[in-house]
Amino acid sequence: MMSEKPHAPACERNREPILTVLRRHFADRHRVLEIGSGTGQHAVFFGAALPHLEWQTSERAEQHEGIRAWLSEAALANVLPPLRLDVATDGWPPGGYDAAFSANTLHIMSWPEVKACFAGLGRVLTDEARVVIYGPFNVDGQFTSDSNAEFDRWLKARDARMGIRDLAAVDALASAIGLRLVEDLTMPANNRCLIWQRGR
Repeated sequence: MMSEKPHAPACERNREPILTVLRRHFADRHRVLEIGSGTGQHAVFFGAALPHLEWQTSERAEQHEGIRAWLSEAALANVLPPLRLDVATDGWPPGGYDAAFSANTLHIMSWPEVKACFAGLGRVLTDEARVVIYGPFNVDGQFTSDSNAEFDRWLKARDARMGIRDLAAVDALASAIGLRLVEDLTMPANNRCLIWQRGR
């Protein structure tokens, strides 16, 4: 028997603002790889709202049961069961994704994992792929709000390898795999949506 679906309140709060961004930037996309699908809530919400997309979930193995519970209930043909993906390993899927999305993951990863994530994306994205990443970011090495500074302290108390990443440092990783930053959007609750484009 399937256990009760996991629930992240943040997903309910941020999904509408993120969807507004995805409607614009993924309108001409076809295959999306979601890095760190978490509970699966975003996948079913965005998959239902954007039926033209094939939405590929991915996550570490221990999260799969919860994601499958959300996918089973939603029964969306365009949202695919989770791939087992730890960004720091070589277990990335075959390429061919013209889009990638991730929300609230980079500050949970260690910095070596963030670097591995972008290196992996470099192998699986098409030549004209687009990438959207949502979450808190520092700008010029500075926190953008007191709440983000407090959040960063909380993260580091849990694990010293975690922490809010600097936008310029992340952009440098993106640039190294041929992505250029095309939009930096201020989002609610001191978050941002960063959009990169490869190629043209």
